[in-house]
Amino acid sequence: MKKLLVAILSLLVLPVAQATESSKPDLSVAVQQLRQAAGRWNVTTTRYADNGAVAGVATGTWSFDWVVPDRVLSGKAVIPDWNQSAGMLFYLNERLFTLEMAQVGADGQLVVMSGPPGAASRSTPVVALPDGRKMVQRHTRFRVTPDRFESRLETSYDGGQSWKPGYHQIFVRAPVKSPDSSGRMYHRTRPQPHVPLT
Repeated sequence: MKKLLVAILSLLVLPVAQATESSKPDLSVAVQQLRQAAGRWNVTTTRYADNGAVAGVATGTWSFDWVVPDRVLSGKAVIPDWNQSAGMLFYLNERLFTLEMAQVGADGQLVVMSGPPGAASRSTPVVALPDGRKMVQRHTRFRVTPDRFESRLETSYDGGQSWKPGYHQIFVRAPVKSPDSSGRMYHRTRPQPHVPLT
């Protein structure tokens, strides 16, 4: 009787274990997005005024390097014409099943945007403004290829019913610098044995 009871219980437990294993989220899309972002980029940024008109255009550089392979990228954004620079993290939060971006600039304000790993958009939590309004910002990547993509930053003051443009950016992968081998000769010296100075 005990053997029969154990057999029945094992049949009940096995499907639950299999369901748990098979329901693990697929993070491959998020990993691919991180891999595509890694490297150095030349970026053209268009900034928009509150009325939607173009307020300025500038060029700069973005660079992302691995901190934890396939999980965490650290980066730096520089726009010399606007005297702007910022530090960034782009990372996969496996516990919350989100792909997140964090950025902090000269003002010291940390902005964190998150979204599902398979999505192209991430947004901030609701931010209460001093004038009583509530703001949400959204960042979206689109037209993505291995060496080029575009992004836009938008702001909503009505809970996401409408969005105002903030920035539009075009990212083009910077060429990788290779050693100059145009006829130059390089001399390699062998390591010399250590001689004590006594």
